Amino acid sequence: MKPFIGIRFKKDTAKQFQTFSRRYFKTHTEALQTMLDFFVHNEISPKESLGPNGRTITNLIKKRFDAMAAIMKNMEKNGVLPTKAMIELLFEHSPRKKRGQAPLLLEGGEDDPERDRFFKKVEEALVIERKNTNLKRDLRQNRAEFIALLNKVQFVKSSFGKSRLQLDMALEEFEKLKIKIEKELQ
Repeated sequence: MKPFIGIRFKKDTAKQFQTFSRRYFKTHTEALQTMLDFFVHNEISPKESLGPNGRTITNLIKKRFDAMAAIMKNMEKNGVLPTKAMIELLFEHSPRKKRGQAPLLLEGGEDDPERDRFFKKVEEALVIERKNTNLKRDLRQNRAEFIALLNKVQFVKSSFGKSRLQLDMALEEFEKLKIKIEKELQ
């Protein structure tokens, strides 16, 4: 067993160390040894700043994720969603430069049928993606309206005859819904 040695500390510092040590370690010696090992192993001085701590980094990451989510929501609303097909068209099936050919420019003097086909495909993919996004948005909206309608349906027990379902909706509201659905079908 190693002998103990006394070290003098100010009373407040000693109490703070004892509280810290009891919380995380079995003995005060283990706590002090772990701290010393940390500074020696990481080759840092206890007086130098380690930069931003975990909380500030977490808050920064949360802010960035919130900003990214806002950008994605904006893209969904405006119907600009890149898909795998669009990315493949842009990067894999782009017109390739032939040997001795001038650089491919968007505004070239000569008509290049290969480049024209490529851009037509990209435009078609964008149109299809926009239609797909609009259809998904309409589907979400229709589902929400249908669920709202289902929530207005109530089960009514009848003392005479069969029980039934009853729609708890104003006549004007029902007529508006009916007209809206008929317009969408046309």
